Amino acid sequence: RGGCSERQGLNGSDRLGAAGCVCVVTFDLELGQALELVYPNDFRLTDKEKSSICYLSFPDSHSGCLGDTQFSFRMRQCGGQRSPWHADDRHYNSRAPVALQREPAHYFGYVYFRQVKDSSVKRGYFQKSLVLVSRLPFVRLFQALLSLIAPEYFDKLAPCLEAVCSEIDQWPAPAPGQTLNLPVMGVVVQVRIPSRVDKSESSPPKQYDQENLLPAPVVLASVHELDLFRCFRPVLTHMQTLWELMLLGEPLLVLAPSPDVSSEMVLALTSCLQPLRFCCDFRPYFTIHDSEFKEFTTRTQAPPNVVLGVTNPFFIKTLQHWPHILRVGEPKMSGDLPKQVKLKKPSRLKTLDTKPGLYTAYTAHLHRDKALLKRLGWGRREPGKKRPSDVQSALLRRHLLELTQSFIIPLEHYMASLMPLQKSITPWKTPPQIQPFSQDDFLRSLEHAGPQLTCILKGDWLGLYRRFFKSPHFDGWYRQRHKEMALKLEALHLEAICEANIETWMKDKSEVEVVDLVLKLREKLVRAQGHQLPVKEATLQRAQLYIETVIGSLPKDLQAVLCPP
Repeated sequence: RGGCSERQGLNGSDRLGAAGCVCVVTFDLELGQALELVYPNDFRLTDKEKSSICYLSFPDSHSGCLGDTQFSFRMRQCGGQRSPWHADDRHYNSRAPVALQREPAHYFGYVYFRQVKDSSVKRGYFQKSLVLVSRLPFVRLFQALLSLIAPEYFDKLAPCLEAVCSEIDQWPAPAPGQTLNLPVMGVVVQVRIPSRVDKSESSPPKQYDQENLLPAPVVLASVHELDLFRCFRPVLTHMQTLWELMLLGEPLLVLAPSPDVSSEMVLALTSCLQPLRFCCDFRPYFTIHDSEFKEFTTRTQAPPNVVLGVTNPFFIKTLQHWPHILRVGEPKMSGDLPKQVKLKKPSRLKTLDTKPGLYTAYTAHLHRDKALLKRLGWGRREPGKKRPSDVQSALLRRHLLELTQSFIIPLEHYMASLMPLQKSITPWKTPPQIQPFSQDDFLRSLEHAGPQLTCILKGDWLGLYRRFFKSPHFDGWYRQRHKEMALKLEALHLEAICEANIETWMKDKSEVEVVDLVLKLREKLVRAQGHQLPVKEATLQRAQLYIETVIGSLPKDLQAVLCPP
């Protein structure tokens, strides 16, 4: 079929590709990186997007990656939100955790790159990448999928890819809260799509219907979570500082020896704030050929709020004016942990020969959590007592989650206090407004309801909140919470109307007022049925009954206008 059909498979709104495609990028002696194949072949990519995929799918020449390498990138979708499936996006996004919602204006690229010696090729090397492009941030699932598909594809080429597309075409929709069995190439991958209502602590998916699955499924513990301990091992002593830099949306350049280290570090850093949405831009792997290179490297304005992962040392020279640069090298073990990068002043930054380190003048507001390093068994050397990496990652993830929650809970409590009281919401009056957010009032509330109630860390919490108010993350959090509260207010108003006596209200009302009520009720009903309002099914049925009752009280000519045949 030349891949999957236009509305299905990796291109479908109801499949895991989520409006994406599979690309094959090869190295052409005359053209350089070239797009060899796109599946489905009618998937719409602009020339700019094709060029970006080509450059981002190959490691930089400084990386020297031999063998197989897997990494990720994120690129801007040219022309903005041109995908036609935003109604389906809204339904999925309303139930998915904020960190797993579909990207409206960016693509993720999941790359499996192979570079091996091959005397039959003029250049002397076989160099090819299989790339899965999607709007879903399912890094763990898609990398696992590529590790199954890519080695087979590199051996058998195009026919194999067509068969895989046909299999993915049959996959169920990515439904939050459900465990999916995904057959591909004789293997069943089993994974649970997290839901917004899940408890914060993640757990591996339960294996369902395993007796009916032959062979036994490959169970993924998560669709998206990385091995945080492995990613952060060289920077554990600076976790507090890095968490604060992420919270404040500070520009950070990550220079790594290879795109896999770069992309994993950037994705791990941007996941530090869960359950808070990461509202800044981030590029797990970025090259000098990127269309946004000039935009990110200009010195005529302040550095943008972006976390940039690179491998080319040229960026150190180009971005010397950036306030925070993290250089990680090849891991050198010290005891049972890699040697920790040192905290250095930006003035120590030297072109090209920079040593691993976190180059920043930033001083953390909170004191370092020494207990964390103890919990992770810092420096433990007793044989047989090392914890598995996934256990260490769970400890680290829990620490970051509790830290973020301790910071955000006072904000949530204060925001909830701005909501009008339910008794002030009456059926036939416009509901009262949400009170404005006062930073001074909030800071005063911290004395008796601050993060010290749930977090043992000492330090300048007030200073951290003051800087947070100026960050994109406060703006993103506030907008989202205000929107949710406004919808809740609207839902409470609809419930108040449905609990009132409609006949009594209509007795002294003009036809204009009655028609206005019908139109407003219908609008609320449409919004509620579209999952935008948090209301019960019984309330929806009552509202529909009210509409019919009100219309029935009007003259026949008005009924015909409001209920056309």
